[in-house]
Amino acid sequence: MSLLENQSPLFHLLEGFVTELRNAGLPVSLSENIDAAEAVKHIPIEDRVAFKYALAATLVKNDAHWKTFETLFEVYFSLRGREYAIEGDGNDPFGDMDFDPEEGDQPPGQGGQGGGDGLSPEELAELLYQALLRGDDTLMRAIARQAVKRFAGMEPGRPVGGTYYLYRTLRNLDLDGVMERLMEQARGQGDKQITPFEERLERDEYESRVESLRREIEAEIRRRLVADRGAEAMAKTLRKPLPEDVDFMHASRDEMVMLRRAIYPLTRKLAVRLARKRRHKRKGKLDFRSTVRHSLSYGGVPADPKFRHPKPAKPEIFVIADISGSVAAFARFTLHLVYAISSQFSRVRAFVFIDGLDEVTPFFEGVDDITEAIHRVNTEADVVWVDGHSDYGHALEVFWDQYGKEVGPKTTVLILGDARNNYHASQAWITKEIQHRARKLFWLNPEPKAYWNTGDSIVGEYGDHCDGVFEVRNLRQLERFVDNLV
Repeated sequence: MSLLENQSPLFHLLEGFVTELRNAGLPVSLSENIDAAEAVKHIPIEDRVAFKYALAATLVKNDAHWKTFETLFEVYFSLRGREYAIEGDGNDPFGDMDFDPEEGDQPPGQGGQGGGDGLSPEELAELLYQALLRGDDTLMRAIARQAVKRFAGMEPGRPVGGTYYLYRTLRNLDLDGVMERLMEQARGQGDKQITPFEERLERDEYESRVESLRREIEAEIRRRLVADRGAEAMAKTLRKPLPEDVDFMHASRDEMVMLRRAIYPLTRKLAVRLARKRRHKRKGKLDFRSTVRHSLSYGGVPADPKFRHPKPAKPEIFVIADISGSVAAFARFTLHLVYAISSQFSRVRAFVFIDGLDEVTPFFEGVDDITEAIHRVNTEADVVWVDGHSDYGHALEVFWDQYGKEVGPKTTVLILGDARNNYHASQAWITKEIQHRARKLFWLNPEPKAYWNTGDSIVGEYGDHCDGVFEVRNLRQLERFVDNLV
């Protein structure tokens, strides 16, 4: 009997896991789903690590998706059992420690009482110190279970997230105090005083052990929540957007870091795609001479039409970006992307504005780290004219007066912004003139379409004279737009 037949509950769980991966945004195809089901047939179920990496090898294609995969794996394939029930769990938190009851041994700190419930706070704190001092993973797992049971205050059915329980548990463990005690012990070892470098190494090692303990506590809380609420409900609670789906305008600091990491592989992929697209442009016009010449071998019948092979020229790009307020993050990532794939354009020029406009192209010239150029844009660009509130009309006027004559039939112009003009004059005629003179004019708006043309948004007035107005709120939408540039 195959594993598929013998372990049908496992494969029902795998099916739910794959469905949740797709809901979270991971592109898992049917063939990859089949590969995963086939792979786990050859993995011992009790080898949880091998099982995890077998699924990862078949279902994850992008390292930016690893964190999401790992979180969902820990939910769907969480350790199960009666001992993880939130109430009435008569489990022994020290049951997996190395002691033999028949020999009269007891768990450390126990005064003859069963389990870890009899430990005083001082005894638990001492065990925690010893576990971190020795790097004892088994003891840390036991302490994590006992700490969650004592301090998290978990109640069945209570709609509270795991972060709250984690905070309560860590607050009661006083890890900062334990860390200071560990460092005092390290400084007092032997007769010789340790150097600052050695002290730093010791601190890094202890911080690594504290982080391991924190992960054990998180895992223990997650197991109990899964036991109480079910895997599907917990997956929905923990679901976070992938880096490519994070909204530019509402990204947290950690999400900004994820975006910066995700944009590097994206730029390489887009550059290759643009180059391939240019090479495989449609055939050119019919080459009549060549067709007739080759038809002589068919008795003069033109059975094999010949075409002139086009040599598509690289377009030049003008980027005009609003860097005010919350749209600044969107402009920053778009400028980053455009300059990273600049090899596919004959020339790239960048202009930024708030109510005044300034060209910042020189900031990007000869720069290896685009982040440095973006920092200069934010700190050195002269973009304030009156009060530093967005004025698209005046910024477009400045652009047209100073640079409009340089826009030509090979120029693709990108305007980046939400078109919220603070009720100033739109000067939409300028976009009409730019469209007439340029190869293409596109407007990229980081706001949801539902918000367009509401309040002081006048994107519709500008959009009437654009070749396309696109909602670009995240890297995925920005990637889809890039195909329009060639």
